[in-house]
Amino acid sequence: MPPKPAASEPTSAVHTLWKAYNENTSDRLKFIDAFLVFLMLSGIVQFAYCVLVTTFPYNAFLSGFASTVGQFVLTASLRSQVNPDNKNEFKDVSPERAFADFAVGSIVLHFFVFNWLG
Repeated sequence: MPPKPAASEPTSAVHTLWKAYNENTSDRLKFIDAFLVFLMLSGIVQFAYCVLVTTFPYNAFLSGFASTVGQFVLTASLRSQVNPDNKNEFKDVSPERAFADFAVGSIVLHFFVFNWLG
């Protein structure tokens, strides 16, 4: 059998990764991952708008971008705590407790973001 061309190797690697992700990842984690992708795209759009169009009002940009980054960090933390593969690292944290921590952290984050807007 002749070797496959080098161009198809990255494509097959991505396809294999996507297939394994769909087969082995629970729907709960896929939902959290979709929210993480949304937050990342939202931050990219905010930053691109600031660079390409205007920074006025600068406080609004800082608040929005800080909110996006902070929410991304909180959501990534939630994902790591509810992932069944990490049970050994988070023995004392139930999924309900992890979500409660996420909710309280989000409320505090958005309270400070709202106050920064002025």
